[in-house]
Amino acid sequence: MRTSDNLEPMRPLIGADEVAGLSEPVVLDVRWTLGGPTREPDYREGHLPRAVWIDFDRDVCGPARETGGRHPLPDPGAFQEVLREAGVNEDSTVVVYDDGDGMAAARTWWTLRWAGHEDVHVLDGGIAAWVAADYPLVAVMPERCRGDFVVRPGGLPVLDADGAAERAVRGELVDVRAAERYRGDDEPVDPVAGHIPGAINLPLSGDNAPEGSLGLADAQVLRERYEDHRGAAFYCGSGVGAARAALAFTAAGLPTPPVYIGSWSDWVSQDREIATGEER
Repeated sequence: MRTSDNLEPMRPLIGADEVAGLSEPVVLDVRWTLGGPTREPDYREGHLPRAVWIDFDRDVCGPARETGGRHPLPDPGAFQEVLREAGVNEDSTVVVYDDGDGMAAARTWWTLRWAGHEDVHVLDGGIAAWVAADYPLVAVMPERCRGDFVVRPGGLPVLDADGAAERAVRGELVDVRAAERYRGDDEPVDPVAGHIPGAINLPLSGDNAPEGSLGLADAQVLRERYEDHRGAAFYCGSGVGAARAALAFTAAGLPTPPVYIGSWSDWVSQDREIATGEER
């Protein structure tokens, strides 16, 4: 049982000093490289004190399917077992971190919130911010006590392809991929280029903190960026970047938006209509 650390459960981003000041957090290392090998060797070489390794592709996402996208939602029972093995209790404060781009950490934060756990936070700037603040990394494996968290799917709104299409018709669907992928000029990952007809483009790069600093931009900057998109839903290539946009949206003090979790990889697997170029 942890003691209260006086964190606001709905404040998703916290800094290294705040993480260091927590009494008994559950810390999850989810470092990940798209299409690359597991990052577990990096974890074993050095990680935050108390951090438990979670394999992003295997543990946070379900297996890729012919339809459903490259990073679908996990099976609730399997995800519950992963969280309990990591020591997550109903009243745990959970801190998630990655290399610092926030992609895997945001999707893990989002998935925990979807699963019904509200006291979840992302280390802004990831392990790089921790090291930059002169805190130590350790190689020792933490002792774990099995947790009791019960997964309750539905904690955050999720869209399927039909729901995304309806949002796009109303001009309420945002594609957060790079502009060249949105336009269909280049598609390095999925078999078809373009975007969902009616979706607008708001690339994730605009969320980043100023050059030379770590993590996401401050809350006011994020609020100015997303204020006009209240009520919109978000998608990307496979639901990872869209979850990062949802994290930024929430960090700006706005209600967490719906995410089309299958995103473009699911859309094109269903042979649906595509658009290229810019939307008017």
